[in-house]
This record gives sequence, structure tokens and C-alpha cells, in this order.
Amino acid sequence: MEIRKLVTIVEETKTEMGKTLPKPTRKAAAVAVIKNPFAGKYQEDLQELIDIGEELGGLLAPRARDALGIKPEEAESYGKGAIVGVDGEIEHAAAILHPKLGKPFREALSGGKSLIPSANKMGTAGTTIDVPLGYKDAAFVRSHFDAMAVSVQGAPRPDEVVVALVVTDSGRPLPRIGGLRKEEAKKEDGLR
Repeated sequence: MEIRKLVTIVEETKTEMGKTLPKPTRKAAAVAVIKNPFAGKYQEDLQELIDIGEELGGLLAPRARDALGIKPEEAESYGKGAIVGVDGEIEHAAAILHPKLGKPFREALSGGKSLIPSANKMGTAGTTIDVPLGYKDAAFVRSHFDAMAVSVQGAPRPDEVVVALVVTDSGRPLPRIGGLRKEEAKKEDGLR
């Protein structure tokens, strides 16, 4: 894997609609800008990208967690996203994000039974991706349905992929739409 850039972004919300939050809500994105080995050509076997996904899961997940200064078990939400440069294809992002990236991502956060929300798209330098977020142990916890906008100046170049993993230590600020609360989640099947 050829990495051109590593970027870490931390977003901390202290007030919402004029109300001071009892505890700030924080999100961190760890981002890698990598060379796409299959840019400009069709490749049937995407195993190289699948393996890169596993490596990126092990590299980026701890960086996002550590940016928040939390222990693995204090992570609450997670999500992943990728932007493929225009000489690649969406399937390249899927190969990185899906088959193997999840295992090291979950290990860095002391588990995670829920599906890791994801998004992928094609784009040019400076393209933004909204990385979807969900509570890591129970998908139906509505207070954690959220997203983080991520972009890297000058990336992706046509032959690159931007890969972002996002971790939070909380749900949305001032959640109040009801539904399953994290304290009520059974955390058995990844849903409730």
C-alpha cells in the first residue's frame, strides 16, 4: 500500500441551539489517501484492495479512537467511507471497505456487533463524503444516527482513494426523537 497522506480531524460540539451540552459530543475521522493500484484499468481480482482494507482498518481505527483520547470500550459510534478518484471505480472502494476492514476496526473499539455504516463515491480533489454513523453495538439506537463530513484538500487525485474511518464518544447533541436508548440496548444481535 502506498500512502500519500494521513489526516486526522476532530469535531467537538459544545453547544447546540444556544444550549450548553452536559458533555461535548465528539467525532474523529482518521483518513488515508492511498494510491489506487488498479486506476485506469479493469482488474477482475481485487484481493490486493481487500488486503489494503484490512491494513487500513488496523491503522486508522486506533488513530481515530486515540484522537478522542478514549479507551476502546468508550467508543460509541462508528462509520466508514471512501472516495475513489476518477480513474478508478466504485468497486475499488467496496473492496477496501467491506470484506476485511471491519474486523480490525471493531478490535480497536473493543467490539461492535452492529453493521458498520458506510458510503462510497467517486470524486475529484477536495470532494466531501458524509460518513454515516451508527451505534456500534445496536443499530436501532436512534440517538446515534448521524454523519461526519470528511474531505482532504488535494485528494483524491485521479489515481487515488481517500479512505475515512470515523469514531465517536457519544450520539448526536440533544437527541430527543425517542426510540431505543443506548442504556436499554441488549447488544446481542447488533440490532437491539
